[in-house]
Amino acid sequence: MNDAVLAAAKMLAAAGIDSARLDARLLFEHAQGDSAAFAAGIARRLNREPVAAITGVKEFWSLDFAVGPGVLIPRPDTETLIEQALVLYPGRNAPLRLADLGTGSGAILVAALHEFPHATGIGFEASPQALAYAARNAARHAGGRAEIRLADWDEAEGPFDLVFSNPPYIPAAEIAALQPEVRDHEPRAALDGGADGLDAYRSLAWLLPRILAPGGHALLEIGAGQAAVMAGLFPGLELVRIAPDLSRIPRCVVLKAR
Repeated sequence: MNDAVLAAAKMLAAAGIDSARLDARLLFEHAQGDSAAFAAGIARRLNREPVAAITGVKEFWSLDFAVGPGVLIPRPDTETLIEQALVLYPGRNAPLRLADLGTGSGAILVAALHEFPHATGIGFEASPQALAYAARNAARHAGGRAEIRLADWDEAEGPFDLVFSNPPYIPAAEIAALQPEVRDHEPRAALDGGADGLDAYRSLAWLLPRILAPGGHALLEIGAGQAAVMAGLFPGLELVRIAPDLSRIPRCVVLKAR
């Protein structure tokens, strides 16, 4: 670690940033030797802006995704949805029709299409800002097999074999206590799940039976502590399992159309 990176890491650590050394190194690499750009990146990180928002890139499922203002930064926990899709379809060659409801950066849809080479999919996104990133990522990685549509997810029309969603699931009253990287720099619409964090799931419970193909599956991300209530939220579907993420937190609800 050179002197500039070491000094920057000490500044970030003094500001209470746990990943100080890694962040300093990533921002140094992003600056490509431009000391002014490096200093500007460190200043933004000291303001608790996420590294991915500064660099404009976030890795998900070993693919690089463009991110920026107005789009939720993909998290490793969300890769659990892709893992569960591969459990359902281990052969990978089925000509599946996929949907990603609230696609954001397009990370879930694109990663799924990367794993299922004969699949096609539609990402539904109501935010024009997020849609621009999703369209850019799909064009780069999905080889024309992804359509990114500016629409609320209740406009989706099936049938789909696999439906993914990472909906907003944080109770509204808890958002103020989130880390500033999330609270101040992520789109609130992608976080706020209403009073109890479950508003989006109630909407999905109405929608999913209408758009899933017979025997089709839905893979939904949930927040910590929400697994216990999921069984009662989807009366029109079979709850197959709730799969944990790498931290053993229940993270992915697997549902099947009856």
